[in-house]
Amino acid sequence: MVVTRFSRLQHLLLLQPRFQQSRVLRRPLIRTPTLIRSVMGSSSSSSSKLLFRQLFEKESSTYTYLLADISHPDKPALLIDPVDKTVDRDLKLINELGLKLVYAMNTHVHADHVTGTGLLKTKVPGVKSVISKASGSKADKFVEHGERVSIGDLYLEVRATPGHTAGCVTYVTGEGADQPQPRMAFTGDAVLIRGCGRTDFQGGCADQLYESVHSQIFTLPKDTLIYPAHDYKGFEVSTVGEEMQHNPRLTKDKETFKTIMTNLNLAYPKMIDVALPANMVCGLQDLLPSEAN
Repeated sequence: MVVTRFSRLQHLLLLQPRFQQSRVLRRPLIRTPTLIRSVMGSSSSSSSKLLFRQLFEKESSTYTYLLADISHPDKPALLIDPVDKTVDRDLKLINELGLKLVYAMNTHVHADHVTGTGLLKTKVPGVKSVISKASGSKADKFVEHGERVSIGDLYLEVRATPGHTAGCVTYVTGEGADQPQPRMAFTGDAVLIRGCGRTDFQGGCADQLYESVHSQIFTLPKDTLIYPAHDYKGFEVSTVGEEMQHNPRLTKDKETFKTIMTNLNLAYPKMIDVALPANMVCGLQDLLPSEAN
């Protein structure tokens, strides 16, 4: 009997380290939130050309996107929807990665933050600001529906998606075997993750937004990744297929959608009186001489 008890005790002691180790391995992994997100496409050779970063500005909940062709000798890059307050952060990252910034682009004239395009131009000689011709804003390069913006061997297709504002565009990565797959759509405020931008100012129109989304975004392949200009609930990326199925506004018929948008009763944008006039001149309004250095 003594031998038996000892054997059991010895057996339990031998098992104890394994039990403790198992508990450690089962402990949930806690991930530290990051303001810089790297998302790559498939493992194909065309996707390996693309360097992509998703960056976040917390005050306006704005996403800025960095794309570059790292297979090209110059490693040309562009920024989509940069924010003035995070220009130094963005340039530090670009320099660390050895990229050459070519374009600073906006999906539309923003009303909730001042764009960083003008400030970027003062800090990086040769950078060109880009916005839609329909926006009525100032920029170095105006784009229209169907045009392309190229960096190295990669390009973005311009799709006119007015409705949130009269000048909204969506930038979509190219199609074809030589372009990253799945495709990526930078939708600005036209499509948000499980939502969409308001339509009650800046020439907005619910009818027009509905038509834009359904004809220019929801016609893309369903695995196309959707990267919006903002998110307020912690989401980072969606797909065309997801939004076609789950977006609580854009899945409705047009008349229901228009009723929803009419009855949102949103507050007056707190930054619009500062941001809008600044963004109409590429974010250069009231730029102090010291800020240009």
